[in-house]
Amino acid sequence: MALPLMPKATAVWLVENTALSFEQIAAFCGLHPLEVQAIADGEVAVGMVGLDPIANGQLTKGEIERCEKDQNAKLRLLVPDLPQPAARSKGPRYTPITKRGDKPDAIAWLLKHHPELSDAQVSRLIGTTKPTISAVRDRTHWNATNIKPRNPVLLGLCSQRELEEALANAARRGPIEREDGGADYAGDEGEEEDAPYSESA
Repeated sequence: MALPLMPKATAVWLVENTALSFEQIAAFCGLHPLEVQAIADGEVAVGMVGLDPIANGQLTKGEIERCEKDQNAKLRLLVPDLPQPAARSKGPRYTPITKRGDKPDAIAWLLKHHPELSDAQVSRLIGTTKPTISAVRDRTHWNATNIKPRNPVLLGLCSQRELEEALANAARRGPIEREDGGADYAGDEGEEEDAPYSESA
């Protein structure tokens, strides 16, 4: 069953502004009735601002009144008749201009801390090219003297979830052969902080 946007905030609003039962609110918001009761008792979602489902077009006032009269009735989520945005096709990741200068730092961090990632994975994570990755690894990048390894998640170039998925895929795949003839393993992360971020550097 489809759930409303921000279910907990919607539940807060319904608890504060309607006479619906905890079970009705829980069924609509995808929560447990005890959780809704805890919201009503002020034990959960303290300080959370309620989200009005009528104002954002997820419920009608008439629908709430219908369910207030019949405790066995279930709230029905309004299906928007607006066209849904087309899903983004797979393609190169867009990076805002202000963050593009951070890519070499993020590449250096991944090469140093997660050498088990393939160039293709690094390329997908950060939205960069393989020649750029090679230039950072070999220290032939035009700005090599100013590159400082920095976490791409903290730089906003990828999410923690995306990084963890890439690492899980790399662990499943096992060691990868590099072009310079070496092999990287998932266990190579334990190097010292001041070590160079590439064995070939």
